[in-house]
Amino acid sequence: MDAPRTPGDWSYRGGMTRSAATYGAGGGDPVFTLACERAAGRITLVRAGAVSDPVPMRVLTETATRLLDATPSDGDVAVTLSARDPLLDAMAFSKGRFAVEVSGLATLYLPSWTEVSRVIEDCR
Repeated sequence: MDAPRTPGDWSYRGGMTRSAATYGAGGGDPVFTLACERAAGRITLVRAGAVSDPVPMRVLTETATRLLDATPSDGDVAVTLSARDPLLDAMAFSKGRFAVEVSGLATLYLPSWTEVSRVIEDCR
């Protein structure tokens, strides 16, 4: 909770079948994305950064910590959760920020802004 926030801002894109919240510095590629697939009722967490094999992704919030099995995906690292997974609520309502750790990549300290909640609600 005391670590400085990763530089950047959230942005939201909505659509009929998908929505996404992306986080990154202005003009650059996003470092983190929450993407909702409405029909499937699932949300994919995508951390920018190439890995060659599956790796653990740890998400730390004010009220929960979870170790997830992430896999390489188009030059990034991704894990998919049910839209009803309680970890998503912990991310959305974490006091100030939550962290995303992936072995071999810098830890992200992301603010719990409304874009996070909006994508989760889109999928429910």
